[in-house]
Amino acid sequence: MSSVTTTPVPRPATVARPTGRTAPVLRQLLLLALAVVVVAPFAWMVTTSLKDYADVYRPPYLWPQEFHVGNYGRAWDAAPFAGYYVNSLIMTGGILVGHVMLDTLAAYAFARLRFPLRNTLFLVLVATMLVPQFVTVLPAYDLVIRLGWYDSYAALIVPRMADVFGIVVLRAFMASIPAELDDAARLDGAGPWRSLWSVTLPLCRPALATVGMFSFLYAWNDFLWPLLVTSDDTHRTIQLGLSTFSSKYGTYPELLMAGTVTAAVPALVIFLFLQRAFIRGVASTGLK
Repeated sequence: MSSVTTTPVPRPATVARPTGRTAPVLRQLLLLALAVVVVAPFAWMVTTSLKDYADVYRPPYLWPQEFHVGNYGRAWDAAPFAGYYVNSLIMTGGILVGHVMLDTLAAYAFARLRFPLRNTLFLVLVATMLVPQFVTVLPAYDLVIRLGWYDSYAALIVPRMADVFGIVVLRAFMASIPAELDDAARLDGAGPWRSLWSVTLPLCRPALATVGMFSFLYAWNDFLWPLLVTSDDTHRTIQLGLSTFSSKYGTYPELLMAGTVTAAVPALVIFLFLQRAFIRGVASTGLK
């Protein structure tokens, strides 16, 4: 009898996978790298605002050799930043109040009230989000000129007091609230206004914080619309002030960065103040 010899078949090489202990470490390292990428531009802006003009373009680029805190005072005195701040606060406050009030009323109507063509009207409203903003700028500008609002707070606030994004977010959140709560309020004699104020709004605080945060950032950082409807420093906002400051002192980046840091402080304060409610609102309304 002849013996048959068999050669062992080599097994394919296995790729080493992260074990249960190394996987969290790799995840934390990845998150740390992403955090560095996000924070690096802001850190460069802060350190540049503390440098002397001669040190801006010399290494080390990120860390100043000497701290010049006086750059903030020079930047503040170089342009009427106090007036820019007041104008930005008035404009942002008006837009924020308008978004919270009007978006809430529209979202409650689409989520709770029953009227003809409700879903069709909502789809048309959502479809307007596909229209580029630049398409609507000229009609809005023409309307402002016809109403005589040019170079006024009304021109800065009124055309932007409602927002489709806020309506969509609030409607989605209100639709997730059980309708039995409204039925119970109706049995107790509450009308739609009472039901909205006493039942729906207290439950919508995370979504309202989300809408308020996005509205604040949208209004505070807006550049195009204030540029179109204002012509002098009386109603110019902080973003336009930084642009004028940059064109006037374009060769002094340390002063420009000092003004930019000053303009970014309110947004950081608002975010830290609404951070928990903002995260809950983003998670609960599906904006991940």
